[in-house]
Amino acid sequence: MAGAAKKPKMTTTTDDNGEATTCAYWVPRKKRNCKMTPNKGSLFCGAHALATVTEDNVETAEEQIRVACPLDPKHTVFKWKLTKHLKICNAREEISTLPYIVKNFNAGDALDNSEEHDGYCKLKLHELEDEEFYGVIKKVKHLYDQHVTNTIEQLQFQHPSLEEPLSNEEYGQESRKHLVQTSALLGILEHDQQLKEDTSFIEFGAGKGQLAYYLATALETQSLSNAQVVLIDRLSLRHKKDNKVANKELVQRIRADIADLKMSQLPELKQTKRNVALSKHLCGAATDLTLRCVLAENETTTTDYILIALCCHHRCSWRSYVGKTWLEKAGISPREFVIISKMVGWAVCGTGMSRDRRKAMAENQEELAESINQRLSREEREEIGYQCKRILDYGRLEHLRSNGFEASLKFYVPSDITLENVVLLAKRIDTKCNNKDDIV
Repeated sequence: MAGAAKKPKMTTTTDDNGEATTCAYWVPRKKRNCKMTPNKGSLFCGAHALATVTEDNVETAEEQIRVACPLDPKHTVFKWKLTKHLKICNAREEISTLPYIVKNFNAGDALDNSEEHDGYCKLKLHELEDEEFYGVIKKVKHLYDQHVTNTIEQLQFQHPSLEEPLSNEEYGQESRKHLVQTSALLGILEHDQQLKEDTSFIEFGAGKGQLAYYLATALETQSLSNAQVVLIDRLSLRHKKDNKVANKELVQRIRADIADLKMSQLPELKQTKRNVALSKHLCGAATDLTLRCVLAENETTTTDYILIALCCHHRCSWRSYVGKTWLEKAGISPREFVIISKMVGWAVCGTGMSRDRRKAMAENQEELAESINQRLSREEREEIGYQCKRILDYGRLEHLRSNGFEASLKFYVPSDITLENVVLLAKRIDTKCNNKDDIV
């Protein structure tokens, strides 16, 4: 078909001497060539080269093949090296002796019917019977109209600490979008008078730490005493933005899975009197794990304010989801929860096509044709997907309210910046607080 996105041929980059500098292997999942350095005299890197084993203990051809690592199938290893690799693989589960790491502390109660639930996760929307398919949609529409319609306000806050980077014309569109979102989130913190002394700002799922960097910069500019930024992430990443903070004492990075984090045992949090939990685009179940973490020990570790920019609701899980009680009272079963979590993708990708495919068609001015297998139009899917997202978020609000918080959803940036433009805000209800105004 004319204008269709074509798979590039196997290519590689070469230096001045004509030698390959990048692997020629085409990675289907990423729709590009592998960027690893190739082996000497080969077009391929070690992970994608044909196996050439010369060690004396390798005698069979079967041992020369590469297999997916059982711990993380995203990478491969020579079969004959698998036993040794499993002992050193970065994906292996490590037993921690740190007091703030408690396995599955925030994971939620184990499911009684886990096998049945695993079966639900394998459901495909196009295979559902019409009665169930439209029945779930009817329930979602009813709950959305009853609890969410016209309740989400648009905020328009920016923080002065990002005026300079936002005015830098060298930044591309993607970089600017992230800066706009960071500025908006810090603007909300400032408006809600959360940039205070003697506060630990805990960023969950911190990634490379852009939000933490600008937050620390703002704290340093205001000369707030005994304030710090604590970053939580389960990975050890390179090129972290928080490494560039001038005052290194302002930033502490903790490597931990949110599911295992026991906040009351973090020594860093004992240095301040109050906590603020925040995150920029905390994916699916990680949002629920964070809320469980924050609420787990209210008596020993009090969090006064929560700010989470929401996204990736398709990654929610029934075990960790904090709004189960409300959903069940609303007549949503675990099976229907899984169906809803699959429908949410329609909100940001109603066509069902990949980003590259849609871009190729747009460049060739082709109309996005509807699949004959779809029971709803693209516009209908996008609307239902959006409503599914907000229903899952409303369950989170109800959970926070039942735990002593005022909670709401707000649009923190326009949808042309990101379709995932909703932030969850929650403030602890405390008669001792000086500022008793409602959250924005």
